[in-house]
Amino acid sequence: MLELKKRLSSILESPKHNTEEKLEKVCHLLDQEISYFNWTGFYFKNGDKNELILGPYVGAPTDHTIIPYGKGICGQVAISNETFVVPDVHEQDNYLSCSIDTKAEIVVPIFKNGENIGQIDIDSHTLDPFTKEDLEMLEWLCHEVSKIL
Repeated sequence: MLELKKRLSSILESPKHNTEEKLEKVCHLLDQEISYFNWTGFYFKNGDKNELILGPYVGAPTDHTIIPYGKGICGQVAISNETFVVPDVHEQDNYLSCSIDTKAEIVVPIFKNGENIGQIDIDSHTLDPFTKEDLEMLEWLCHEVSKIL
């Protein structure tokens, strides 16, 4: 995990890429390095609206380019300001399905100056795959991402 963090840091610190390119590279790296990360993407607060808009991502195309606050796991995290780990999406009432293959999801908020401005969203085709190390790494990553936004 330390090696992965170093590689993520070097992407975020790269002077030759803009923010969107950096976030896309982060998604690609996570997708390549962690076998059970099957859809990795960022959502951000859409201006002053109470909704999220899809940012850079890697994985199957999604219809969920705009998510109202409170809807689905991402929408809930936009309100709760807390990481949400879903070991089995079929046990969640308020779940927005992106793919019939998705079995688990983790969403970690990104804070800038104390405000929840977005999140990283990861879907997995494996039941209950996310570890404590994944959680810590993603919370670290969101903190690092906030520095370039």
